Amino acid sequence: MEKVGAPGPIQPAAYATLFGTFQLRTADNDEIIITNRRARALLAMLCLARNEAIERDFLSKLLWPGRFEAHARASLRQCLLDLGKLLAPRGAEILDVSRNSVALRPGSILTDLDALEAALAGGDFAGAIEQLHAIGTKPVLDQMDFGGLFNQWLARRSGDSEKRLHAIVEAALAALERAGNREMHARLRGAWPMRSSGVPPVAIAAAGGDRTRIAVLPFQSVGARDAQEYFADGLAEELITTLGQVPQLLVAGRTSSFHFRDSPLAPPEIAKALRVSHLIEGSVQRQGEKLRIHIHLIDGATGFESWGQRYDGSLDGIFALQATVAQAVTSAIGNALGIAMASPPARGMTRSKEAYDLFLQGRALSARVFGDGVLGTAVGLLEQAVALDPQFAEAWIALAEAHQLIAVYTPCLDRAAESERMADCARTAIGLAPGVGYAYSLLGVHQWTRNDIVGALDLAFRGYRLEPNNPAVCMRLGSFLLYCGRTSEAMQYVEAAIDQDPVDGRKFNLRSVGQFNLGDIDAAIEAGQRVVDLGFPSMWLAVATAASGQHDLAVAQYQQTRALLNKVIFPPAGTEPMPPAVMDAYWQVAARGVCSGRDEDRATYCAMLDMLQTQLHDPADPTIVLPAIFTGHAERLFDAVGRAITPANTLCLLSIWADVDPIRRIWQHPEFIPFAQRIGMAAAWDKYGWPDLLPSPGNRVETPPSSSN
Repeated sequence: MEKVGAPGPIQPAAYATLFGTFQLRTADNDEIIITNRRARALLAMLCLARNEAIERDFLSKLLWPGRFEAHARASLRQCLLDLGKLLAPRGAEILDVSRNSVALRPGSILTDLDALEAALAGGDFAGAIEQLHAIGTKPVLDQMDFGGLFNQWLARRSGDSEKRLHAIVEAALAALERAGNREMHARLRGAWPMRSSGVPPVAIAAAGGDRTRIAVLPFQSVGARDAQEYFADGLAEELITTLGQVPQLLVAGRTSSFHFRDSPLAPPEIAKALRVSHLIEGSVQRQGEKLRIHIHLIDGATGFESWGQRYDGSLDGIFALQATVAQAVTSAIGNALGIAMASPPARGMTRSKEAYDLFLQGRALSARVFGDGVLGTAVGLLEQAVALDPQFAEAWIALAEAHQLIAVYTPCLDRAAESERMADCARTAIGLAPGVGYAYSLLGVHQWTRNDIVGALDLAFRGYRLEPNNPAVCMRLGSFLLYCGRTSEAMQYVEAAIDQDPVDGRKFNLRSVGQFNLGDIDAAIEAGQRVVDLGFPSMWLAVATAASGQHDLAVAQYQQTRALLNKVIFPPAGTEPMPPAVMDAYWQVAARGVCSGRDEDRATYCAMLDMLQTQLHDPADPTIVLPAIFTGHAERLFDAVGRAITPANTLCLLSIWADVDPIRRIWQHPEFIPFAQRIGMAAAWDKYGWPDLLPSPGNRVETPPSSSN
């Protein structure tokens, strides 16, 4: 796998202790005394943030709360000078200071947290156990206190570190279990509870802690609605992203919030559906270069407005205007709740207002997904945006996502090429903004197409570590684990995504499949019905209903998915559209073959799939792969996915892992393990844990056949 943004090997200039009292030591174990307690806190924050840059304004507010901004900024400058003088004799540049932010140079300081994670990941379990005993129950950065905002930041960061450490420990325990090393497994399991509360990390994230839950509804466009709606949507989306970086807030996902565009529901009903305490409504009026924005904070329980404000600005100052609005909203929420809120960081994405406008148009079209030529137009607009400003990271991410959507949701003639374009855009975005987790998630999709499933999961977990509160990142990691049969683990991430984005049919599809794979048929039917209620007929609802024994109802439900044709389900690339009568007949054969429970119907449909595959431009098309799984047609699945994994047919793999006939014929097939080795899935099991349904195999191929990928 190609490593993205990985620094070369650097000998650390110093070693830091994060567990307990913060200390800094030289390679010779001599303590570096930092007498200025704010300088010590600043360095500790940078160590805990790892290679991530922290905004200077944010640091000054956290470390010098209550001071005038100019005084706080001056104090930060002096603090950085003092640290620079203290660290300079250590023989290496440690701080990376720019006009707007501060970061550690990668590899310049090694922390005890880094060392513990490296020992676990590298298989040095004895060393890891020794370190776990040494740190015991010591909190991260103990006795470091600079007031409410600092303490909230520290609680969030230390919580993220504990969650990441939990995941690494669980992976290490799984590896020891597979290796049959019971003694070391028991020792590590015994050492870990000193730090673990026993609550899965994603369950903590899903609960939201003490954070205030809010939702930003789509802004109204005043005036030329059709022409400027994309601009109003863009401002609302940026507010969602910006507020999502405030430690005390948990912001509902865009898909769920925008579901209520022009909704007749009263604000309390919307707030209840989104599981939030406050709603943010707004309107945007754009006349030439001038902008006027109205913002209102609504109490979700009463529906009454608790705060409102008007802001005037221009396109030239759009990012400053957005920052002002975000800060005002955050302050208003804090005042309404009587708590201090950290100011959100500013997001100056591009200096080109033309590129920004193109970006908003392209992203708005991508969000629609379905429609004749919509995604192609989105790609064209986003390509213009990055041509105007090649440093525009957010536009590169949006362009990567548009290519991914084309590969999945259109009758694409060359899905491999679209995936490669997606990967190129994601790599560019990572180079420009390495802290954005979603870009790693998208790049992980491409690694599946290269049969590098280990690399795909590595990237998905990395994306999650960077953005654990991004529902799209959670959903991607959950889906990857579902594809690999790690259903129990996957559902934690799926539920975390639903918790933050509770009105997204795609996420409920994942829940339906996951519950089905876990054997909870009633829960699978309930989740599948939720998908239908949100306007998307679900094949998985029909499959779960068939498993419950209601075959006639299941056949009818499966036939209803025909309504998705040319909307969510597209005919295979390069094929001529079937006449309506032929399509009706085909769909009836399909519905009976999957859901009737009769062997003769299944055999008829499997024979039709065999014939259809010989006629397709893409023999690995999802129209072959998914029904092959539903009907237990293992040979057809092995042939199709063995030819190529694509961004479209990976979505089908999550349906393999049910202990229900005929699906179980797939993973019980004697050639399934060799197939899993050929496509790279078995390698992922070796690293991340064996599927819930499978014991360690006895029919593994010692030397898997080489792959052109």
